[in-house]
Amino acid sequence: MSPSEPTSATPVRTLEQRLDALRRANDIRSRRARLKKDLKRGHKKIDEILAEPPEFIKTAKVVDVLLAVPNCGKVKSTKVLNHCRISPNKTVGGLSERQRRELVTFFRP
Repeated sequence: MSPSEPTSATPVRTLEQRLDALRRANDIRSRRARLKKDLKRGHKKIDEILAEPPEFIKTAKVVDVLLAVPNCGKVKSTKVLNHCRISPNKTVGGLSERQRRELVTFFRP
């Protein structure tokens, strides 16, 4: 391979494909923000979200979702994750059934 050849294996995308990906990413971000506001206001319940997460929240980190819950700051969310043996880098969609069940049980009234 010569020095002038690109070393990246990034696929070439058309402008339309890039714009479509940007639209989808913006949609996901806005839906997540709306869900977090609803959690903060008490309009949505965290146990219901974790039990059956909507598609747009599955790639979010669990800790970020927990921080949107009223009275659940950094310290409490870290304790909850430790108690349920969940990595702080784990996404909602990446939770095992055991982890999901423990989180739901923890937050269920």
